[in-house]
Amino acid sequence: MIVEALAQTAGALVIHSLGKVSSNRVTYFMTIEKARFRRPVRPGDMLRMEVKALRRRGPVWRFAGEAFVGDMLCAEAEFSAMIRDSTDDGENGDSSNRNR
Repeated sequence: MIVEALAQTAGALVIHSLGKVSSNRVTYFMTIEKARFRRPVRPGDMLRMEVKALRRRGPVWRFAGEAFVGDMLCAEAEFSAMIRDSTDDGENGDSSNRNR
């Protein structure tokens, strides 16, 4: 769940920083690599997420993320996500060509 939260943070950051906030923007979580869990996170702990974009190739972004409780590193991972318009996938509201 911590790695998912890091990926969600990265997706929100990219969409916001590019000024492309819209209802038809879709983020696909693609890979997780170098995931390490350093200490347990307990109910009530406040996680601070730090995410850094490593590179971008078209709609695919690669990130490094770290999750902290206070100053203690709890988890870290590298991950990639594809961020694109849902209309790029042929989702135009016409379901007549789906599942053929």
